Amino acid sequence: MKKIGLKLFAALTLLLVALTGCAADNQNVLNPQGPVARTQFHLIVWSFVLMAIVVLGVFIIFVVVLVKNGKKNNPNYDPEDDGNVKLEITWTVIPIIIVILLAIPTVKTTYDLEKPPKTAEAKTPMTIVVTSADWKWIFRYPEQNIETVNYVTIPADRPIKFELQAKGAMNSFWVPSLGGQAYTMPNMQMSLWLQADHPGDYIGRGANFTGKGFAHMQFNVIAKSDKDFNKWVQHVKSTAPRLTEEKYNEILKPGTVGRMTFSSTPKDDGADLDMSGMDMGGMHHGKH
Repeated sequence: MKKIGLKLFAALTLLLVALTGCAADNQNVLNPQGPVARTQFHLIVWSFVLMAIVVLGVFIIFVVVLVKNGKKNNPNYDPEDDGNVKLEITWTVIPIIIVILLAIPTVKTTYDLEKPPKTAEAKTPMTIVVTSADWKWIFRYPEQNIETVNYVTIPADRPIKFELQAKGAMNSFWVPSLGGQAYTMPNMQMSLWLQADHPGDYIGRGANFTGKGFAHMQFNVIAKSDKDFNKWVQHVKSTAPRLTEEKYNEILKPGTVGRMTFSSTPKDDGADLDMSGMDMGGMHHGKH
């Protein structure tokens, strides 16, 4: 019996290792590179441990019953109809305990992630406005007054508040290495806090199917040190073209584009963008 239990435990362990390897290589869900992703990773591990305990317990009980009663088949056996109060209480209480053990950390984590990471409370957050369109991602930096397409550059080790909106079909903004996903929707402002521990290049993608160009809804999150980030901003301001309203409307049209960088937003050119009636609590595109 002990040997069977050990084999089952070994099989579950190998499965966990295999899943972790796949995730680390492809999605990076189990390879967190920031405090938000790390918090979610711990919740995933806790959930997996609880589920593994349940599965392992069921298998052990199943094997025990087979071994104990497998050789005692009696066609004349007539089980009692009175039931077993102790067993009934046991299999009622255990699921309740499991739900509580899952619910409490899940609710706590959900509310904690609505605020900047606790590890960076002393650091000034940075806001970036994200607009999803068919089939590209547009990033506006209100503080720096610049704009990029299909990539976003952020300072490492600093909390970033992504304010999410959509032009056209809704989508889902997701950077697996840095944290979970949040929807982008027309006429609705959503937000997501993320932070990178150190400089690096992280893959982001749209996680909501949006038609034939869905496969191109990918972007890069490039984390730089504060010094390198400031240099990048100055370089953009001095070399990149200005973004006019006409160019912005062209980008919004359905289709795929490569990376783009602009040293200004259409607001600088006196253009008041038409966001198709977007009402986001007083927030306008590029304006807070």
